[in-house]
Amino acid sequence: MEVPGAGYVVLALLVALFGALAWRYARRLVTVTRVLRRGVRAEGRCVRVETEPYQRSDARRHFFAFRTADGVRVEFEDLAGWSTTEGSSVTVTYDPRDPAGTATVAGRGSWSPVLQALALAAGCGMATAGFAILLFFEITGGNR
Repeated sequence: MEVPGAGYVVLALLVALFGALAWRYARRLVTVTRVLRRGVRAEGRCVRVETEPYQRSDARRHFFAFRTADGVRVEFEDLAGWSTTEGSSVTVTYDPRDPAGTATVAGRGSWSPVLQALALAAGCGMATAGFAILLFFEITGGNR
C-alpha cells in the first residue's frame, strides 16, 4: 500500500533533521573558534568513556573534567580521538563566563576542535542540500 505524499514527508524530515544538525555544529564552530582565540586554558582529565548501546566499536562518548581558576569542577562531553582513554591528561580551553557551555579539548593527540566542528557542519550541510534537491525534484517531477 502506497501512502500519497509519504516521500515528501520523509525527505522534508531529513532536510529538517540535517539542517538542525548543521546549524548546531555551525554554532559550535563559532563558539570553539572564539574560545580557542580568547579562552582560558586549564589541565583536565578524561573522567569516563561510555560505549553506546549494542557495543558498536565506533560509538564512544568521552567525558572530561577540569577546574576553573576559581576552583569550580566542570565536567563536559567532547569529541576525542581513539587514543583518549579514561585518565588521559588533556588541555581544556574555555570561556570563564560559561565554562560548561564552552569547554573544549584542545591539544596533541586529537583533531583540532575547529576541524571537528567544521567537518560536522559541512557534512550535515551537504546532506541538507542533497535532501533538499531531492525533495525539489520529487515535487516538480524533475521538470523545470
